[in-house]
Amino acid sequence: MSTLRQRFLTARYNIFPDHVFGEILAKRWADNAIPFLTLLFVGLGLLFILPGFYTGYNLTEYGRQYAELGLIVLGMTIVMMGGGLDLSVGSIFAIANLVALYCVHVLSLDPILTLFITMSVGAICGAFNGFFIGIIGMRAFLTTLVTLIIYRSIVDLLLLEYALDISSVFPDSILWEYIGDGDTYGVPFVLVATAIVFVIGHLLISRMKPGWHLTAVGGSRRSAYNAGIKVKQTIFFSYVTCGILCSAAGFMYAARMASTGAETGKGLELTILTAAVLGGVSLGGGRGSVPKAIFGSLIVLLLLNGLLQFGIQGGAIQLIFGIILLLTILIDVRWVKNRFRLLNKVYVSPTYFKLPAPASIEAKSDSAYAVNDRLKDVSVIGLGKVEGPEDVILDDDDNLYAGSRHGDIVRFYGKNHEKMEVFAHVGGHPLGLAWDKDYNLVACIPDMGVISISQDRKVSKITDETNRSLTSVIDDRRLSLADDLDIAPDGRIFFSEATIRYRLKDWPMDCVESRGNGRIICYDPKTNKTKTIIRNLKFANGVCVTKDCQSILFAETFGMKVSRYWFEGPKKGTTEVIMDNIPGYPDNINRASDGNYWLALVGMRGPALDLALTLPDFRKRMSRRINTSNWLFPNINTGCVIKITENGEVLESLWDLKARNHPMVTSMKEHKGHLYLGGIQNNRIGKYKIPDANKNWSGFQDYWGGK
Repeated sequence: MSTLRQRFLTARYNIFPDHVFGEILAKRWADNAIPFLTLLFVGLGLLFILPGFYTGYNLTEYGRQYAELGLIVLGMTIVMMGGGLDLSVGSIFAIANLVALYCVHVLSLDPILTLFITMSVGAICGAFNGFFIGIIGMRAFLTTLVTLIIYRSIVDLLLLEYALDISSVFPDSILWEYIGDGDTYGVPFVLVATAIVFVIGHLLISRMKPGWHLTAVGGSRRSAYNAGIKVKQTIFFSYVTCGILCSAAGFMYAARMASTGAETGKGLELTILTAAVLGGVSLGGGRGSVPKAIFGSLIVLLLLNGLLQFGIQGGAIQLIFGIILLLTILIDVRWVKNRFRLLNKVYVSPTYFKLPAPASIEAKSDSAYAVNDRLKDVSVIGLGKVEGPEDVILDDDDNLYAGSRHGDIVRFYGKNHEKMEVFAHVGGHPLGLAWDKDYNLVACIPDMGVISISQDRKVSKITDETNRSLTSVIDDRRLSLADDLDIAPDGRIFFSEATIRYRLKDWPMDCVESRGNGRIICYDPKTNKTKTIIRNLKFANGVCVTKDCQSILFAETFGMKVSRYWFEGPKKGTTEVIMDNIPGYPDNINRASDGNYWLALVGMRGPALDLALTLPDFRKRMSRRINTSNWLFPNINTGCVIKITENGEVLESLWDLKARNHPMVTSMKEHKGHLYLGGIQNNRIGKYKIPDANKNWSGFQDYWGGK
């Protein structure tokens, strides 16, 4: 391959942002893109077709209309998110309008008291729906169809009795007039009030338990029930909320129009349902938001007023809205069905990556990597008692600690390490482990960040976020796959995040992609701030503070290299590669008693994958056409431990070639003459006696000088 072609491929696949489309598609707000573009299309279309559509007077009137429409759409959205449907919204709106007019015009009640009464009536109507649908378990469509008829009949009966009384009185209330026609700095008062409701609704739905529970119920009622959510009560209160919002809209309409009639609210359910679905609220439940309600109601409001200005009225508008609703449901069904299928095909975005030739591992070669069987007789600790001990660590009392995939940190007592207990339950799979100067055990937990466990077993969070990249579509503030860590003398915690795009279970995809999604992060306890210091690393992994306490060594597992970063001294802020022809995948790095460093190779490179890394189109086709289980993945079945200097010189290697006792190595810790071995896919911990090692040396003493 020519150098020119190499440069072209590097620029094409590494710089051109193929991955951005997949990242946008994965965002929750991607659902809002379609209604937003629809709104933009409709709004601009009306601007050009009807030049006088956006006059100041019209905008003010649209604002008042939108306040009423938006509240009802929000109510329908809440019901639909819970997997329900409310066809009675138009009838509840009409009842509320009538009640509000009667209270103010006939009874001369204060508007504030009237609002309370009106919303109480709406809550009763909603509770009636909620009782039969949520508590009794009746079908939402049939139930609200019946209540639509019942509530409409009530409106018709009340009109016969009170319509004349209402129309013959003109209330003398400044507040009532202000609610109907007043404005705040040119913005209709009712629109300001609706905006406040939207903000509160957004916080409740997206940031608080009521919204989370509602979404869970709409997604799967059985699963929500099994998770301890009160399904019946959640559905019940969704209808109550809908009734309250419809009645508030009816109150605003009464103040604006000061009249009522048999046609008030008729056919409104079709308009509201169209608005909700146009906004992206799913008829199947579990998907909806306040922004969706806002977009949908805006689209319908513009369409409705545009059709009226074209001279289209009555049944023709209902026909058009019916067709729009039908088409929108069709699009919604197809979008929901195919979005994640499309996402799975496009999210993995491989780049061009050419590795240097690996060092030899031939048994009879002079290479320091030469295979051997020095680990064949390694003793085994905790066989079958621990699952996935990715990292291990010992205290000065010779107790051995390791993480478990079951969300625990386990402790093996004493020198024989036969007795085991759960030291702390942390809820996630612990990866990197380190002691701080106060003898707290600090751990990296995927999707949780960095935590601390005190000797009295109290678990506390240190950090779970860092500064966000300004150019990243992914919200990389939250820590996704915190991997390994080490602690400097001043308490700063340097830790790696393997990838920002994938979770622990999907780690091979980061290798297939080889984009450089990892980073090194620093937490400073003096400022309580976390900051990313190095980006664009290919699966950032092992981290070790060097003995001069001015730099760290860190590994890039799928970059097959080890680098050094200076955080103090004359080279502060600089990084240099010290190993780049590693024949395997480097993992954890830890200090050795002789002043050097231990480095784990979790697996060995193979020519097939090395070649595939230079063929991004091949890997892209593989990720799109072949089941994940059949992808070309890194070989992690056989690895080894090597000893290196701080300059990257390899001194020796330790292999268990036939995987007799320790089939995988992701970490190792030296302690009092022995090397303790961890492996993320193992069900044991290995113990290897190091020839001529310092039998009194421990990691804690080397870092902190003893207890």
